[in-house]
Amino acid sequence: MCGSIFGKLYWRWGIVLVFIGVLLSGNFGCVRVDNSAELTTTTRVPVTTPVSGSADAHVEMVRAVQANDGLWTFHVTVRHPDTGWDDYADGWDIVLPDGSVLKRNEDDPFTRLLTHPHETEQPFTRSQSGLLIVQDVMRVTVRAHDSVDGFGGREVVVDLTQPAGDGFVVQR
Repeated sequence: MCGSIFGKLYWRWGIVLVFIGVLLSGNFGCVRVDNSAELTTTTRVPVTTPVSGSADAHVEMVRAVQANDGLWTFHVTVRHPDTGWDDYADGWDIVLPDGSVLKRNEDDPFTRLLTHPHETEQPFTRSQSGLLIVQDVMRVTVRAHDSVDGFGGREVVVDLTQPAGDGFVVQR
């Protein structure tokens, strides 16, 4: 009997410690927001033509938020008829006027990599923070990519000088 009481206590304390660890780490779900203030890099990436001519990863809405430190967070809503691992929206980019793509790290394939299909969550919104956009850039283009057809769906041009427009909201 004594062993079972201690076993129950250890089990309960284990649950409490795991819960405290989750609270301290900030990992409440499958989305992790990186708020580190690392500078972003830009990489010039050629525009690709859809393979089948029917690219269907569409940007529906963009919310761009500039923090007090000047860094931006983009919340991008994408719609794509994901069918599973064989065909899904796998990333989105922020393209600067000179054609370069804003990325957190030079080796990243996209501004925001989407790591799994969203068959039952359409449209879906994912965010990327810590993006540095120089002050003289007034507009950026947000485009979505799908694993089969590449880029080519609906893009949204975000005017960073306006509070809102067709398909976007800007908060400063």
